[in-house]
Amino acid sequence: MKIAVVGADGQLGSDIVRTLKDEEIVPLAIQDMDITDFESVNRTLGKISPALIINTAAFTNVKECEKNDREAYEVNGIGAKNLAIVCKRLHNTLFHISTDYVFDGEKGSPYIETDIPRPLNVYGLSKLAGEYYIRYILENYFIVRTSGLYGIHTCIGKGGNFIDTMVRFSKEKDEIKVVDDEVLTPTYTLDLSQQIKALIKTNFYGIYHITNEGECSWYEFAKAIFTFLDFNVNLKRVNSKEFPSSVRRPRYSVLENRALKKLKLNRMRPWQGALKDYIEERKEKGMV
Repeated sequence: MKIAVVGADGQLGSDIVRTLKDEEIVPLAIQDMDITDFESVNRTLGKISPALIINTAAFTNVKECEKNDREAYEVNGIGAKNLAIVCKRLHNTLFHISTDYVFDGEKGSPYIETDIPRPLNVYGLSKLAGEYYIRYILENYFIVRTSGLYGIHTCIGKGGNFIDTMVRFSKEKDEIKVVDDEVLTPTYTLDLSQQIKALIKTNFYGIYHITNEGECSWYEFAKAIFTFLDFNVNLKRVNSKEFPSSVRRPRYSVLENRALKKLKLNRMRPWQGALKDYIEERKEKGMV
């Protein structure tokens, strides 16, 4: 199957490309196609004519989205709309990556696919707009919401993931403070890519939550990172009030892979095992 991977040079896109190496992959970076420009999307995908388009391109820097809301909506909303319109014209399928930030974090238990979104910030709003455009325009689509992504490849939009930041802080700071009142599920992009590989072989279209299993606070995540790295650091748990921000974030954004489980397709393992394997890969590549 010919598959166009949009954002193929990013953190998730790179792992999707290596996971789907047995398929006919057409990797697309920003220099190959600008998803905010309809003519660029129409021209590029028209020439390629893929059976499936996987869109991992996004404006993911939450703080910058607040400052540049127009750009956030152009990339995360209009970009998804442009892809959906061209997919409809070409009669092919769109696989789109969304986020846990479409929810407000007030539920207090894991969100399932049918829960009503209520974003707290521009990033979440713009990603939800992309979801709605796709659902409005297409019949055959996959929308995947995920959480706390990390992987071997660089996260272009943020300049690194949370683990990169913790490794850097361990070398720069005598004390590392991490919030303990925001809960999520860290998700390894290689695991997510392998689950995507299984899902695209089906015609079970719709919205899916895909994360590693379990949940933790950012502090608990950091503690596990340093444990697996064998780093002796002065790690301190703090309340998010110690890091005042103009950007509202969900306190509890854990997602349940309910739709995958109903189809008996859920292959996602606990986040601790995924993190351990990722740390081993970092060590093998000298990234510590």
